[in-house]
Amino acid sequence: MDQALILKNISKHITLTKAEQEYFVSLLDSKYIKAKHFLLKAGEVCKESAFVTSGCLRGYTVDKEGVEHILSFAPKDWWMGDMYSMLSQKPGNLNIEALVDTEVIVLSKKNQEKLYEKVPKFERFFRIIVEKSLVAFQQRLMDNLSLTAQERYLKFCTTYPAIINTIPQKQVAAYIGVTPEFLSKLKAKTLKSR
Repeated sequence: MDQALILKNISKHITLTKAEQEYFVSLLDSKYIKAKHFLLKAGEVCKESAFVTSGCLRGYTVDKEGVEHILSFAPKDWWMGDMYSMLSQKPGNLNIEALVDTEVIVLSKKNQEKLYEKVPKFERFFRIIVEKSLVAFQQRLMDNLSLTAQERYLKFCTTYPAIINTIPQKQVAAYIGVTPEFLSKLKAKTLKSR
């Protein structure tokens, strides 16, 4: 378990004493997810938040026609979970799948509640994480409505620089809402204009 990475991530928003760090770490578990295996499937209740220490997760839904719609990626040093399901404790619609062999540190909802009681500053940390997630989703929706495909691709490159060349292009295409063939043309056009 990469404790240093998750503690560094948390220290961006709150300061912990040594005892608080030790208590937090005692509540964590680690999981290894093989490529193309799931951390969570649509219809399940999300019972934990995941922090990626290596690899990459993707969160997506599937529509009635069987088309996948990627909502987000979580490369190393990112958090992921089905926020709706986690907060409501109802079955969610999100699939969370490992794109490559991935290691995560998980914090169960039950342990998160214990953490809030014993170290209240974690409520602030998770509030910030949820707020940032909400802002990102709203911005993504606005971008999908107002930006061109090329602008969405460039924004993807800015948001996910660590994974742009490591994940399958069909995943990038699904995220920005174009076909893989159109993405190839878009990338060629973008390279020419630079």
